[in-house]
Amino acid sequence: MCGRFTLNQLSARLSQVFHVEPVPDLAAEYNIAPTQMVATVLQNPETEKREFKQLHWGLIPSWAKDAKMGAKLINARAETAAEKPAFRSAFKHRRCLVVADGFYEWEQQQGKKQPFYFRLQEGEPFAFAGLWEKWRTPAKEEIISCTILTTAANELLQPIHERMPVILEPEDYDLWLDSQVQTPQTLQQLLRPYPASAMTAYPVSTLVNNSRHNTPQCIIPLSEKNAPADQLN
Repeated sequence: MCGRFTLNQLSARLSQVFHVEPVPDLAAEYNIAPTQMVATVLQNPETEKREFKQLHWGLIPSWAKDAKMGAKLINARAETAAEKPAFRSAFKHRRCLVVADGFYEWEQQQGKKQPFYFRLQEGEPFAFAGLWEKWRTPAKEEIISCTILTTAANELLQPIHERMPVILEPEDYDLWLDSQVQTPQTLQQLLRPYPASAMTAYPVSTLVNNSRHNTPQCIIPLSEKNAPADQLN
């Protein structure tokens, strides 16, 4: 799954990588948690141009009775999202890029959870494959929310967890965002484990276990000898 991630990049760099403007100045985020607002890129179906938007993390289906359902839908399995009632409409019509530069996963060690930080080798920003949806409160307030797709873990994550978030290749961004493309078989080809050789990982402080901790210390390696490590085993 993907339950916490980071984004600490200059707006100019995000604009350059994702070919979208304007991108507002963003506060550095070292511990993004479910139900918070997250940076995303969508494609406007009318102009076919990319747009930067902040969305609520935790997809609230249009038919949901209340917003609490979103807290349970922070992730969607890539293998079944096209069929599930909560996600199938969004999978077909409303896909997005969820912008990040790293994420966390936890390993059980002697009864305790040890967090590990995963990122690309060069520390570049990247995009999780996401879905988005609109929901209206009883007071007619509109909430736009999103979820992050997950797939089988690559070799780097397998010792820690069996699943990982789908990280899209930059050359696949256009296809994923194009609402005219609706064939599940075509889209499923993009939802594969990211190459382990392009990533790195290392153990970090348990500070990140508490979502209220949002400081650079969250991503500092526990020790120089442990990080960055190309493999965990």
